[in-house]
Amino acid sequence: MPRYVVRRLGFLILTLLLTSMIIFVITRLLPGDAARVILGREASDQALQALRQELGMDRPAIVQYLDWLWRFVHGDWGMSYSTKLPIRDLVLERLVASLRLAGLTLLIAVPLSVGLGALAGLKENKAADNAISVASLSVVGLPEFVTGLVLIQVFAFRLKVLPASSSVAPGASFAEALPMLILPALTATLVLLAYVVRLTRAGVIEELKQGYVRTARLKGLDRRTVILRHVLRNALLPTITVIAISVGWLMSGLIVVENVFNYPGLGRLLTFAIAHRDLPLLQAVAFITVLVFAVANLVADLLYAYLNPRIRLE
Repeated sequence: MPRYVVRRLGFLILTLLLTSMIIFVITRLLPGDAARVILGREASDQALQALRQELGMDRPAIVQYLDWLWRFVHGDWGMSYSTKLPIRDLVLERLVASLRLAGLTLLIAVPLSVGLGALAGLKENKAADNAISVASLSVVGLPEFVTGLVLIQVFAFRLKVLPASSSVAPGASFAEALPMLILPALTATLVLLAYVVRLTRAGVIEELKQGYVRTARLKGLDRRTVILRHVLRNALLPTITVIAISVGWLMSGLIVVENVFNYPGLGRLLTFAIAHRDLPLLQAVAFITVLVFAVANLVADLLYAYLNPRIRLE
């Protein structure tokens, strides 16, 4: 197991290094001139050239990349071109907000979707299976903004039990922000629900047909023990991958959900950086998102190895 962990950590570091190169190159290929965006259309050529020199844009690309990576690793993420604020403080503040939303979403979505998927698999082609399948697929077919607007209409305007806006004040505790997190978390949950339910259902049905299940039953093990200790343990392996991938989406892919609820997460910060051609801010948000995504996949790999010892012994 330790050798397996070391290999996965080495792969994680290599992935982050390659990703940092890709992020740097892509941000340099974006159309537009960051210096002109900062100074405005009426800026003179002399002023533009002076700003480019001040920002280091006139240096070779490899020098700019190595300097950016070195400073980023050591905690110096620079200043935002558009807001004139330290990028590190800005990104970490939004990262905490996104982690809160992602954590609450996973707390709701994972038990609910895995439970429904397992129930549907155990009741294959019966009324419960059909009801779960139809309901989950009906929800996932709706765009995020439609689902969000429906939840706002029902819970904020009709029932008046939850706020329609999720504009959380900076520095608010989780308890203070919780009422404003519920609706966007439910919206994200409904988006994820069908994928995890269908995958869990398929895994449970496939495992129930395996020979070891019949053998365990013939040996006298009760059905509940077989399902909990053996069937679900193997059936959830593909589901873990989907959940890990969903973490990356929850961190920066909830752009539509964040805009519907006016939630200050990484997704909105990413669109802000793109719109204002704020290259250092864009690079920081993209790299932090990839880092979270990579760590989530590392955790998924370790869970894989724990649930299936054959993986770590390969």
